[in-house]
Amino acid sequence: MNAILYLLVALTWGSSFLFAKIGLDGLAPQQVATVRTVLGAVTLVLLLLATRRRWPREPRVWGHLLVVSVFLNAVPSSLMAWAEQTVPSGLASIYNATTPIMTMAALAVLVPSERLRGRQVVGIVLGIVGVLVLVGPWDVLGGPAVLASVPGQVALIGMTACYGIGLAYLRRVAVGSAYDPVTLATVQLTLASGLLLLVAPVVATGPVQLDWRIVGAMVALGCVGTGLAYAWNTRLVQAWGASRASTVTYLTPVVGVVLGVLVLGEHVRWNEPVGGLVVLLGIALASGVVRRRRAPAMMQT
Repeated sequence: MNAILYLLVALTWGSSFLFAKIGLDGLAPQQVATVRTVLGAVTLVLLLLATRRRWPREPRVWGHLLVVSVFLNAVPSSLMAWAEQTVPSGLASIYNATTPIMTMAALAVLVPSERLRGRQVVGIVLGIVGVLVLVGPWDVLGGPAVLASVPGQVALIGMTACYGIGLAYLRRVAVGSAYDPVTLATVQLTLASGLLLLVAPVVATGPVQLDWRIVGAMVALGCVGTGLAYAWNTRLVQAWGASRASTVTYLTPVVGVVLGVLVLGEHVRWNEPVGGLVVLLGIALASGVVRRRRAPAMMQT
């Protein structure tokens, strides 16, 4: 059962970039971000009520989760939708794979006990090199289309930086908390929905053109990709632990790129898979999946 959930999370998060891209055919970027977050919040609220979990009552908990909702939900979802106006969905999914690198860097700053080890520093540096390969600075002058995508790619780096800060702060909040991850995620999405709805009259403007493709994509992105996936991932963390569950990051770019090519007919430049592999190698090194072998000790006589 857990293996099935693992594949579902990989497919769901990997396809989120495709669904967002389709949503942009009829909605403005901020409308996509708002709708997906609200649908995700509604889904988790229904799950919370169905399982009879209780809402937090302490103002301090809500205050901490408000900070988390800004960095983990409201801002990155907005950056992602804005970026995908010019960046292919497959490339966006590859950038998302840099999240563990950003999280390690943020943990080193926000959590004093999380000091970076040598291999983690090397892994982070390798991840940065991978990002540079992804951006492809040598192609900036290669044409207007490539040049137009650069701001979007920078926004995606900002998105993963927000994820890193949000996850690091969430660790400070969640460790020792009396509330389970599903409850915390429900509060996060509820607060993020409130923030996005608050600014919607100003930033989420523009004509709305809906058809079955756009409606279906937004329902999938919101209810499944932003709602149910939280519950599935929580189950995996509880069953396997956070480290093993987080390896889903290795699969989501593959799903995102394949769907982008097959469904949207996107073209993949050579530096995108190469940069993605360098990023994944950096993650593997920093997380300890790949370790440098020590030289065998010499026998003393």
